[in-house]
Amino acid sequence: MNYVTAENLTKSYGLKVLFKDITFNVNEGDKIAIVAKNGSGKSTLLKILMGTEIADSGTVVINKDIQVVLFDQEIEFNSNLSIEEFMMTLDSAPIMAVKNYHHALHSENPDDMEKALAEMELHKAWDLENEMKQILSQLKITDLEAKMGTLSGGQIKRVALAKLLTETRAEHRHILMIMDEPTNHLDVEMVEWLENYLSKAKITLLLVTHDRYFLDAVCDIIWEMEDQNLYFHNGSYATYLENRMIREDNLDATIDKANNLYRKELEWMRRQPKARTTKSKSRIGDFYETEKVAKTDTRKQNLELDFEMKRLGKKILELKNIDKSFGGKLLLKGFSYQFQRGEKVGIVGKNGAGKSTLLNIIQGLEPFDKGEIDTGETIKFGYFAQKGLQYKEDQRVIDFIKDISENFPLANGRTISASQFLRLFLFDDQTQYSPISKLSGGEKRRLHLMYVLYQNPNFLIFDEPTNDLDLPTLTVLENFLQQFQGSLIIVSHDRYFMDRIVDHVLAFEGDGKIKDFVGNFSEYRENKSLEQNKKSPADAVPATKKTENTQTPATPVKAAPPKRKMSFKEQRELEMIDKEIPVLEKKRSEILEKLNSESEYEKIAAFSAEIEAISSQLEEMELRWLELQE
Repeated sequence: MNYVTAENLTKSYGLKVLFKDITFNVNEGDKIAIVAKNGSGKSTLLKILMGTEIADSGTVVINKDIQVVLFDQEIEFNSNLSIEEFMMTLDSAPIMAVKNYHHALHSENPDDMEKALAEMELHKAWDLENEMKQILSQLKITDLEAKMGTLSGGQIKRVALAKLLTETRAEHRHILMIMDEPTNHLDVEMVEWLENYLSKAKITLLLVTHDRYFLDAVCDIIWEMEDQNLYFHNGSYATYLENRMIREDNLDATIDKANNLYRKELEWMRRQPKARTTKSKSRIGDFYETEKVAKTDTRKQNLELDFEMKRLGKKILELKNIDKSFGGKLLLKGFSYQFQRGEKVGIVGKNGAGKSTLLNIIQGLEPFDKGEIDTGETIKFGYFAQKGLQYKEDQRVIDFIKDISENFPLANGRTISASQFLRLFLFDDQTQYSPISKLSGGEKRRLHLMYVLYQNPNFLIFDEPTNDLDLPTLTVLENFLQQFQGSLIIVSHDRYFMDRIVDHVLAFEGDGKIKDFVGNFSEYRENKSLEQNKKSPADAVPATKKTENTQTPATPVKAAPPKRKMSFKEQRELEMIDKEIPVLEKKRSEILEKLNSESEYEKIAAFSAEIEAISSQLEEMELRWLELQE
């Protein structure tokens, strides 16, 4: 069943074209993720589908039998309503049936109850109230009498998310669910619950998210918004990256061809007399088209920065027996830790466990109850907090950065300009000279990130840096941090980001306890899962770092089982695979070479399909080779 058909949509803001002549369909059961850098028009496209924005041109046809529901960044609510009353403002027949049933319970008219019972049966609403409470409970919302006006921003987002999920359960008609960054303000357990919920639900979904693990678990189609176009990818985030690389390689080859032709045609243009024939006018038209392709800017600014960071001394930062309580709640108890040069530490834990408090204590922004902190004299903190950027409304992006410095220092006395650094973080020349007030929310977040990094700190502290950042910016940030030579602390619920960056985890486990674990986030989660399942110590991941006052008894190492000898048939299979893998790799390289020099769409598609088939075959062979070797 077709839900949405859009043809030749175009939308601009002033001189900036967000997208031009894009066409797409949404069908029943599709689970689609939209990927693009901030400011490309993701949120605008969602609003056009919701009917709250109008395209400059083109048509959108939404099937009359479906309902479109939106989980947005901006939540509208009456602050005087309780959470339960807010949930009951849903405009759906099952919710109305539940409300009428509650009214009938207090009514003296027996007809009211009879009518309410009939409505409850008709709309299958008996379990709806329990399901609503279960969803709220999973999102850590338990006090349904609390007023909406008393909730934090994160709690409001979670209540709004629960309302949306309840609405999709309540309605028995076809629903298109649109979600803009649903994982913001959720801790890891909530994200994993939502991920599991959406992946199993029989729904049609259009999703914007920066969480790549979440994206892969929930969606099987990716729409990429780039250079005013919309590209379609079936499969995982890795497949999208591979397809994008092939497209960019092919574009580079097309530009090289156009450059060669442009140089020849430019000479012809200069020799032509002013009075031109019809034939020469046609060639002139072709010349300008060739010039347009030849001058296409495909620079991705993948700079490898060799930082000239302020020198770190021998002493970095040491915390000794820190205690901290807040409002009767114990956040830290006897916490000690000595940070090392170049260490990348991830801090995880439930919302409200004290993660942000620890960051503030480290920087001297918040007092602690007991203990001692010894900070090195050479330390220069760079703090990326959750609160927004402070700026003058009319200030331009480039001037905001230049107020810090005209140039960013690199090693060996080299520098790059403020403009080059902005391009590294995906601010094109037009955006650099725009007022900050005209930036999208995500672009302001990206500028805030740049502002912190451009001050050239040697100890970075990031509190939820991935919220509202787009995937292209996250990739740039990850590359930046992997090269960073100073110390780094990250608080984040983004599992992919943490896995790629951190090599050490401090886990807030409640009641002031912090677990010290050597490894990335996924390894920590695996270790925690093994401990919860009470598996034997021999099966646990042996990666936990020992603290000064902790002694763990040695665990005997379980002897590995003897290897089974290969059969004659398996030996022959291994020999065949050894011969076939190089042949297939050579064949793939040859096809890739042809693809890079091809400009016809049909041939590009055929070559791409052939490469995909060979890559799949190679993957199977390599897995089998590993099995046989073991």
